[in-house]
Amino acid sequence: MRRSLLVFLALATACNGEPDLAPTTTAAEVSTTTTVEDTTSTTEAVTTTEAPTTTTLQPLQSLAYEEIARIDFPIQMVPFMGDLEMVATKAGRIYLLEEQQRLRENPILDISDQVRNQGEQGLLSIAVFEDPSRVFVHYSASDGDTVVSEFTWDGSALVDEHVWLRLDQPARNHNGGMLQFGPDGDLYLGLGDGGGSGDRFGNGQNQDTLLGGLVRIDVHDETAEPQLFQYGLRNPWRFWIDQVGDPMIYIADVGQNSFEEVSVAPFQADINYGWPITEGLHCFRPSSGCDTAGLTLPVIEVAHGDAGTCSITGGMVYRGLEIPEINGHFFYSDYCGGYLRSFRYEDGEVVDGTDWTEQVGVPGQVASFGVDTWGEMYLLTTDRILRVVPVRG
Repeated sequence: MRRSLLVFLALATACNGEPDLAPTTTAAEVSTTTTVEDTTSTTEAVTTTEAPTTTTLQPLQSLAYEEIARIDFPIQMVPFMGDLEMVATKAGRIYLLEEQQRLRENPILDISDQVRNQGEQGLLSIAVFEDPSRVFVHYSASDGDTVVSEFTWDGSALVDEHVWLRLDQPARNHNGGMLQFGPDGDLYLGLGDGGGSGDRFGNGQNQDTLLGGLVRIDVHDETAEPQLFQYGLRNPWRFWIDQVGDPMIYIADVGQNSFEEVSVAPFQADINYGWPITEGLHCFRPSSGCDTAGLTLPVIEVAHGDAGTCSITGGMVYRGLEIPEINGHFFYSDYCGGYLRSFRYEDGEVVDGTDWTEQVGVPGQVASFGVDTWGEMYLLTTDRILRVVPVRG
């Protein structure tokens, strides 16, 4: 094996009774569990990585968390190049994580002076293009606008910002968050309904706006306009495009007063997830009823109060090598509840639903998930990066 086995916020929570984020610290962000290094050397781009050698595995007894680093509000971790990963923080900085699981001390990007890091706003997601010299960032600008921009890796830092999308936000919450590349090579962005409560601005079912939907950005053509791909979402803080077999998209959409939800759908345009007609599997305004014809309803709903649930944190489909027993499971958590749960989606049905919380414990406020070069899974809390590891024997 390459390695030994070792918000958010209210981030996206309901508008009524949303917990506030912990205040942003002004001290140095990074405190790793091992010695840190300065990023002064040049890294050569590597386009392919040889998979680690596998051996016969002992039976899986449980899962566990292994702390990798302590850092103020990590928001995403993604593979970069070779044995390096990128770790982004909500304050507006990006660091490199090395194979030895060490965070380099100096960020390779620091845009904290142009990011509004308040409440649900901040640097919200990053994505690396197939050519790793192109890195995409989603953040809240100082005026609150949603910005998706591209930076170029020059061998030691990310430089030369190019803005692909700038969108006015009518409120400070429901900014969405996630960036991920799809099987078509385009970039996908999750955006909330514009904020407030009850879809105040009427964006959930409005196909003339990018708000409340998944947005497709053709980063191969600078003249192409961003397009609405799917809609009917309240605040898709995190989604995941699984490209094994027929591509499927898993969306963890943050609910309002009663239910959080996970939807699973084919990777195709014009799917309507129902907000604000529905919240979870229920009519959002039950007294008046609702017509769910043509809607793609969630495959999982989690009621508020279930293990402290307040704001769902999705999630990723595990496709790593170290824990083949959970291959194909979609994992999710909750910002308040901090549990770890998973399921597989097979032939249109949820199967193998599992709650791992008793094994792994509650690590704190879970803001996001991360993945490394080998597909191994990480949880990101408001102050730590944790690797999910198998316990065997």
